[in-house]
Amino acid sequence: MSATPGLLLVTGPPGSGKSTVTAALAELWEPSVLVEGDAFFAFLRRGAISPWLPESHAQNDTVTRAAATAAGAFAAGGMVVVYDGVVGPWFLPTFAAATGVEVLDYVVLLPSLETCLHRVATRVGHGFTDQDAARHMHADFVRATADGAPGAVLRDPPDDVDGVVEAIRAAVDAGRTRYAVTGSPA
Repeated sequence: MSATPGLLLVTGPPGSGKSTVTAALAELWEPSVLVEGDAFFAFLRRGAISPWLPESHAQNDTVTRAAATAAGAFAAGGMVVVYDGVVGPWFLPTFAAATGVEVLDYVVLLPSLETCLHRVATRVGHGFTDQDAARHMHADFVRATADGAPGAVLRDPPDDVDGVVEAIRAAVDAGRTRYAVTGSPA
């Protein structure tokens, strides 16, 4: 790959393939870090609100900022950071500002609803299996990317991990994934 991202955020609805693809992407660079956004939600204990519910906005804002701050710290330390998590275009400015970086790379994986629901229903060892929430989040991503979105949106990406990784690498190399962070330090 000719272009090396500093912080590559890969997002999409549940079942879009984020975790599998980001694990493969993190192996492309050295040193690299894989930051799993779900891990930050796992820190919540008493009073946690399911993050897809409307009343979870303040909680999600806090968790998103914490995860972004950690990702930004790794990037500032000279590591290539691959971030795996649900950060829709509606939360990207919040996430990006909290990283402290000036530019990041942003990719939305958006397979069909049927593909996402099938993957959510058949996943093993993953705590999230809520079909209704997956359907809701898929619709959120479709709406948020309908009239264009920052970075690159990979609609109906290839079914194989290597194909998705190659599509992301091509988008990074072409500069289609770049997102300039508003309010970042000069």
